[in-house]
Formats: sequence, C-alpha cells, structure tokens
Amino acid sequence: MTRRIDAARQLLGRRNLLGSMALNRQPFLRNSLLAGAQAGLAVAIALPLALLSPWPELTGFAALGALVALFGRFAPRRGPVVLACGLCQVAAVTAMSLAVWAGAPAAMQLALLALSCGALFFVTASAGFGAPGALIFVFAAGAAMGHQAGLAGITGRAAATGAAALLAWAICALTEHMRPPEPFPAEPRRPLPERLAAALRITIGCGAAAFTCHALGAAHPAWAAMGALAVMQGAHLHINMQRAVQRMTGTAIGAALAWAILNQAPGPWQMIAALVLLQFLTETVIGANYALGQALVTPMALLMSHLAAPQADAAAMAPERVLDTLLGVSLGMLAALVFSTLDDRRRLAQG
Repeated sequence: MTRRIDAARQLLGRRNLLGSMALNRQPFLRNSLLAGAQAGLAVAIALPLALLSPWPELTGFAALGALVALFGRFAPRRGPVVLACGLCQVAAVTAMSLAVWAGAPAAMQLALLALSCGALFFVTASAGFGAPGALIFVFAAGAAMGHQAGLAGITGRAAATGAAALLAWAICALTEHMRPPEPFPAEPRRPLPERLAAALRITIGCGAAAFTCHALGAAHPAWAAMGALAVMQGAHLHINMQRAVQRMTGTAIGAALAWAILNQAPGPWQMIAALVLLQFLTETVIGANYALGQALVTPMALLMSHLAAPQADAAAMAPERVLDTLLGVSLGMLAALVFSTLDDRRRLAQG
C-alpha cells in the first residue's frame, strides 16, 4: 500500500471523501469570530476611505491590506505577526506590479507567480504565521497582475495596501484584550529540509497549474495556482485530498453566490457591505468545515478582484473561477502524489 497508485486509490476512496464533508467542533470559535470582526471592521473603515479619496481605483488594494487582520490569531504576541504579514502583502503587490510595469511577458509573470507560491509558503511556514497562510499573499500578487500601472500607480497600490494593513494592525492592537486567555494551539514547525522540499513541490505544482490554465486560454491563471497551493500546503496526503474536495465543492457553491451578486451590477458601497458580512461569516464557519468557508471566501475574493480591476467582466469571473480552481486543485493533487515520499504514503496507509 505504499505505491503511488495505491495511495491514489485510498485518497479517492469513500472514507476519505466522506471525511471531507465532516463538520468539526470549533474549540476556539470566540477567537475566530474576533479575527473575523477585526478584519471586517478594517474593511468597513479602509474601503469607504479609499472610495471617497481622490484614488477610488485603489479600493481593491485597500481590501487586500485589511486582510492581514486574519493572521496571528493564535500567536502569543500578535502585533509583530500582523505587521510582518502586512509587509508581505505590500511586497507581493509591489513586486508583481513592477514586473508587469517592466513589460514582463505572460510566461515570466506566471513563472514569478509560481516562485512566489513556493517562497511565500516557505516564509509563512518558517515564521509560523498560521492560517490563512500563503494564499492571502498569492491572492494579492495575482490581483496585481490584472492590469498594468505606471510607477505612480504602483506607489499608490503599495500605499493603499500598507495603510489598510496598518489600520488592521491598530484594530488588532486595540482589541487584543478581547482574546481569550486560554493557551492557543501551536502548530509544530516542520524541519527545514521538509519545508524546502515542500516549497519546491509547491513551486512546480503551482507553475504547472498556472501555465496549463494560460495555455487553455483562461483569463485568470493565478486562480489555478491558488487552487494548487491550497491543496499542496498541507502536511499530509489525506489532508491535501480533503482540501481538494472541499475547495472544489466550496468554490462551486461560492461562485454561484458570487454570480448572483455580480449579476445585479452592485455598486461599490453594496460590495463593501457584502465584503464586511462575508468576512465575518467566513470565520464563523471555516473552522467547522473548509468547504463551508470556501463557499463564502469565493464571492469575497471575486468582489475584491472586481474592486481591484473594475474593467473586467464581473459576472463572467464566477464560472471562470470554478474552472480555474478545478484545474488547479486537480494538478495540485497530482503533484502532491507524484512528489510524495515513502513516509507520506506509509502514514496514509496507516490511516
């Protein structure tokens, strides 16, 4: 039962697939709700300020900065974690924006995106940032690929992202006393060789997903890369497979919800209200089942993408998200299986 074909059969077995649908008890629900409320409050303040400013086109990037309030919820000292994640978010937006401005061809942009997936995974795994992990930073890099901006525009993007991140940090600092005093779970840090090997696998898998998506003519290859990253960053094969099923199921449901919202051509104020609500609800349910959370994350991501690139066809993004995610999670799972070690498959076989 240690061959890759045997591992594939077990991963696709009824027991593992049913496990993807299980609902779990959330022992730290209060902490998750607090993180959702903090991020929602950051969005509720930062986005209207950006929208009413002389640079309303930066509203989507302000939304990206506000997301750093989700990090460090289990860290003993949360402030430094949120600040470090804010720097990572600004760096992701700035680096990809500069690459697009410099005239990097599509192939180079996709290669940079794949490298970012691996590098950002390594950073988050090494620094112990915890959930939601590298996905948030890759999402920011993908949003910067939407359209070219000049140096002034890139500076504005970085400033909007950074200002919202600082606001998120301030909100977290002011509400730190509301975190429960109970000991928080500490995820063990994987050994350095494992982290490096995982980062390399993720780079290859995300690159394969992004380039395949681009070759098929899809408009958003970054979503395929994110799908691959989501299922490859787990520490064990069975977790990867469950994430694949949950992400695909949740994305399909969330895309239908996003299509229903975007098809009504909502204005920016309506989208901001929806983002605040979705942010809070996501943290309410994602600890119970990742698919439920993904059903709310997907419309939130699509609304933010539309705010960052309002010239895109909003309603068409929803079915594209489903197809790109399906491709990404499939290739991500295949890469996780191909690059799995004998120990990975033995742990899977032992159940």
